[in-house]
Amino acid sequence: MKFIKPYIDNRELSWLKFNRRVLEEAQDASVPLFERLRFVYIFCNNLDEFFMIRVGYLRERKALKKDVSDNKTNLTASEQLKLITKKTAELIPVKDKVYAEIISRLNRAGIEQVDLRGEISKDDERFLAVYFKSEILPLLTPAIIDKKNPVPFLKNKEIYIAATLKAGDSPKRAIGILPAVPSGAFERVVWLPPKNGKSRFALVESLIMRYADMVYADYEIIGRNVFRITRNADVGAEEALYDHDLDFRGVMEELLKKRKKSAPVRIEFDSGDRANEAVVAEYLNLGLSGEYAFSQSAPLDMGFIFQLEERIKAYGDLFFKPLTPRPCPRIRGNEPIIRQMERGDILLSYPYESINPFIRLLEEAANDKDVFSVKITLYRVATDSKVVNALIAAAENGKRVLALVELRARFDEENNIGWSKRLEDAGVRVVYGPGHLKVHSKLLLITKKTGSSVKYFTQIGTGNYNERTSRLYTDLSLLTANRDIGSDASVVFNALSAGNTVETANLLWVAPRFLKSRAVRLIDAEITRGAKGYIGLKLNSLTDKDIIEKLVEASRSGVKIDLIVRGICCLVAGVPGYTENIRVVSVVGRFLEHSRVYIFGAGERSKVYISSADFMTRNTEKRIEVAAPVRDALIKKSLIDDFNVMLSDDVKARVQKPDGSYAKVKADGGGKLDSQIYFYERAYERARLAAEKKIGGNKIIGFIKGLFNK
Repeated sequence: MKFIKPYIDNRELSWLKFNRRVLEEAQDASVPLFERLRFVYIFCNNLDEFFMIRVGYLRERKALKKDVSDNKTNLTASEQLKLITKKTAELIPVKDKVYAEIISRLNRAGIEQVDLRGEISKDDERFLAVYFKSEILPLLTPAIIDKKNPVPFLKNKEIYIAATLKAGDSPKRAIGILPAVPSGAFERVVWLPPKNGKSRFALVESLIMRYADMVYADYEIIGRNVFRITRNADVGAEEALYDHDLDFRGVMEELLKKRKKSAPVRIEFDSGDRANEAVVAEYLNLGLSGEYAFSQSAPLDMGFIFQLEERIKAYGDLFFKPLTPRPCPRIRGNEPIIRQMERGDILLSYPYESINPFIRLLEEAANDKDVFSVKITLYRVATDSKVVNALIAAAENGKRVLALVELRARFDEENNIGWSKRLEDAGVRVVYGPGHLKVHSKLLLITKKTGSSVKYFTQIGTGNYNERTSRLYTDLSLLTANRDIGSDASVVFNALSAGNTVETANLLWVAPRFLKSRAVRLIDAEITRGAKGYIGLKLNSLTDKDIIEKLVEASRSGVKIDLIVRGICCLVAGVPGYTENIRVVSVVGRFLEHSRVYIFGAGERSKVYISSADFMTRNTEKRIEVAAPVRDALIKKSLIDDFNVMLSDDVKARVQKPDGSYAKVKADGGGKLDSQIYFYERAYERARLAAEKKIGGNKIIGFIKGLFNK
């Protein structure tokens, strides 16, 4: 299908291309074997969420006869759904083949998945039959679907066994439904006795499939399948947004219950009994046409790999070499972080550097007698959050603590509802911001009052205040005592606590009112310079039509543009006459690229910003986002240098081609620069040198300059 504009790609199809790049990591022989299996899991988990959110949304538009066209490619919801299901059906066999290869290699490495669909040894048969009878059968609750018995409620993403049943000579048929893994009842991985020095396992759904005859002893089983359904999770809170008489947290709790029972958007079958699939689908009557049914040979839910991981940790060569976040060389030992911020800005770079200085900052603020208030936006936090614990300690110590908790953080709603209650119980003032806008900014403001003097200490981040993901996601965290930035942050919090948007600020850019317009203004400034202009953007996604068109205009004016976009990129680079001066690179590797960096101009005139915002319409127009200027010359230089390192990646980087597809820079895998590993090795070296020097005071700045040139 040809799009209206050759330099525009469809958002959903671009996302599927991104997930294909994730799957390529599972195919990469240079990646340790278990880590390849983990990438299969990530691919499948990504696809689950894609169907739950994006396919759910498009199916709703179609059902409500709001089959409006995508504003970039002019495809209707129906047309997009057809393309999505077609492309997904093409990806599933690739994933199955990759999984089979990994399992085969794991077998040679000493970890065997026992296939229970065929013949097994007598010893294994005896062991598994006894195990099934004693451990699993007593916990199963079988159901039968026929004219008298309706379809039981099928939970989202839960694994079920469907058996077509025949009683004696009766021509009537029924379907038996068995939940494969009742919540908390038993482990999904069943370990068999070792054989030939191998650790051996089977999956519980395969075990139930094999011995389903024991459950339905009065019937003949003439067909059986493992299946799983995916339900629409695109359930919003719009109906409560403008009703100030409703308790927003209560509304969100009700919506989460509603999500669990929402309409199916996909059904998946194992490919063991293809003839039985149609029978099962007919009985279930889910309202899904055939293109939403996918057969596959790999397990329907890859979450079992985490149980597997616990058992095989001793096989060290199957995993990535352990890497631990290093101390930031700008941070001096035990000196209070606030005092260090007063000397100069500090940039933390996760996961290469530790999040501990940020945690220390919060804990010190909680106990500093001169700290008057602590204000923070919370989007996603860890299950056992040191960040939240520090906020609670601050409130209990008499500080005025304000926490804006975003209850609509997708799939973290329950966690955030729980934390909001705990914070309130501790005396923290909890707010939810403007009802119609998600608050996605990552902003902290500590106000310190000494006599008549008031000082601001601000943190602006590109990622969540989450200790766990800070070890997995690449993010930036800027700590500054700049009074102008602190003053702007105060304006942001005052607006949010009153349920308003920010209309203007001095240094900070704040969506939805003026982040996009200020970015466009700087793009326009580069357009006036023509071939001497430069724009560099590092984003997770690029979908905002206004910004895309402005970048195309810049390219046609001769401006050189480098885009590092991990995921969705609706702009197609290298299209003659339109985007010839644009290069799009996607880096998919061991860590999830998550930081956002905007660079306008080259050399000494360059302006650099970090932000929580991608250039997606939802971020620029429908969320509270913040971008902050990087004013420290050394930090600015380091961000530009790191951006250029990523552009030089020839191991994990893919370059977009004019047809919208992506190809590795070194197709033969012979590259030399993995930017993520380079950054980690550099962090190790800098931390080592800083520890050896053991320097402090004013000397540290000179030393850091030397380190940043290494």
